[in-house]
Amino acid sequence: MHEMALCEGLVQSLEAQAAAQDFTKVHKVWLEIGALATVEPEAMRFNFPIVAQGTLAEGAALEILCVDGHAWCMQCSAPVAIKAHGEGCPICGSFQLQVRDGQQMRIKQLEVS
Repeated sequence: MHEMALCEGLVQSLEAQAAAQDFTKVHKVWLEIGALATVEPEAMRFNFPIVAQGTLAEGAALEILCVDGHAWCMQCSAPVAIKAHGEGCPICGSFQLQVRDGQQMRIKQLEVS
């Protein structure tokens, strides 16, 4: 379950931002997770409150924004939507896809005081 480690990294990032931007409490985090990021949103929701205990993010709401996966098919030269790695092109069936979007996990927005 690598989501626990990802939540720990998220809290560390929040603490670094708090030091840089002079805030002391995180009330809400909007986290963008791509469909191809191999991150389970429900596991993030479960682990975040546990990891945040005793930190500036304790009690903060975690809002997860899911981003679809997009790729470029090198066989048929078309932009395509994909849901998982290893999926073929929905147009021509080729597996020669270059991922363009959907692998990210990043903080999109914070509500702080």
